[in-house]
Amino acid sequence: MIQINNKAIQRKEFVEVGFLYENIKSKLKLKLLSDESGFSRIIKDQNLHRPGLALAGFVGLFSYSRVQVFGNTEMRYLRQLSDESRKSAIEKIFEFTIPCIILTDSNEPFPELIKLANEKNIPIFGSSLSTTKVTYFLSDFLDDQLALRLSIHGSFVDVYGVGIMFVGKSGIGKSEVALDLIERGHRLVSDDVTILTKKGEAILIGAGTDINKHFMEIRGLGLLNVEKMFGVRAIRYQKRLETVVELENWDVSQNYERTGLDGSTISILDVEIPYVKLPIIPGKNITVISEIIALHYLLKHYGYDAAIDFQEMLNSRLAGGKNQHSRAVSTFQHDFE
Repeated sequence: MIQINNKAIQRKEFVEVGFLYENIKSKLKLKLLSDESGFSRIIKDQNLHRPGLALAGFVGLFSYSRVQVFGNTEMRYLRQLSDESRKSAIEKIFEFTIPCIILTDSNEPFPELIKLANEKNIPIFGSSLSTTKVTYFLSDFLDDQLALRLSIHGSFVDVYGVGIMFVGKSGIGKSEVALDLIERGHRLVSDDVTILTKKGEAILIGAGTDINKHFMEIRGLGLLNVEKMFGVRAIRYQKRLETVVELENWDVSQNYERTGLDGSTISILDVEIPYVKLPIIPGKNITVISEIIALHYLLKHYGYDAAIDFQEMLNSRLAGGKNQHSRAVSTFQHDFE
């Protein structure tokens, strides 16, 4: 079983507002409405906040450390206030350390909002997108940036649409198996080091590092650029992890899975992932077996399990008193083809 080094588990502690703006301004159609003096402010929470109650004067539960989203509700509330009441409401929330404010639905900012934002160095952005879309895209971006990450030594390949990560001792042949799969038309995600990012509660997304990308190291040959050698069809930048395959030399003292009824899993970042321990012996075609692992996973995903099917058939035969070693056909048949 692979060992997870807790020191390899990391989480980015914060995201700067300037980084957020530069990386998501195109998708959110953001435009800067204030000056850039607050771009160094930090965001530590992937959740967003609608400050309707805070603008109304109740700040007891004001989540001021989050990105503040002003939608139609907030802006219409402020418009119906008198100039003095509006200024007082805005000043109230600016007493807190807010990372930034985003106005959605093409809402135009009030002059006093821009004035106070510049005085307090709090960036204000505007977007033509709806509040729902801004919330969705921005939450997803922050969730990705602030998510738990884990680096694992292994090769990650997309086999028939199933994300399989090969792990095992150094020199066991992980890269060679991955290369053979690529040559058969499957796609490399990463080799040697795979970065797993936890998305939500039960999804792990694997990708390579900025350095290795789609390079592979084959012992005795050296480094290969898979994208240049096999083309863009042979790579992908990220993939959901769905199965972990551990390669190991055959050990006669080990009990390897024979039926598949007791499917094993491994917990990675508190996510249970199907786990297969694959012994290696001379003449064993690991590449074809890896393809079968992917197809077997797909069948189980769509509701069919060969082990359960065989067990039910066997139980039915035993219950009926039939000989389970009888021929598959009842009469002798010639093959006339």
